[in-house]
Amino acid sequence: MIIVEIPEKLPSCNDYIRACRANKEYAAKMKRQIEQLIGYYIIELPRFNKPIKIHFNWIEGTQKRDLDNICFAKKFILDALVKYGKISDDNRKNVYSFTDTFEYRKGTTKVVLEIEEWEKRKKIKIG
Repeated sequence: MIIVEIPEKLPSCNDYIRACRANKEYAAKMKRQIEQLIGYYIIELPRFNKPIKIHFNWIEGTQKRDLDNICFAKKFILDALVKYGKISDDNRKNVYSFTDTFEYRKGTTKVVLEIEEWEKRKKIKIG
């Protein structure tokens, strides 16, 4: 298992929707900038050639943002993993599963990723 910490407050779903409604070029620029920021933290990761499972531990400094808005940022993280060549695509063939947990720590906002390759097992029919 590989652990990566992204010590940043990533945009929520509401932030991204507001950007899209304001101006599509602005929203595209915002997405590129966020992926570049994430890239700084994932650049040293190896390339994953097998499907991966990712656990996202979202740590928020306040309880103001809704959980679904917080974890929307996994879209940016998965897209950055593709952009920086860590996975070939973020489809179901390459990302087997993901889970989320949430914590509150006053004054700290970040996400910690736990990434592991998944070894596909053959199903055995008995009987």
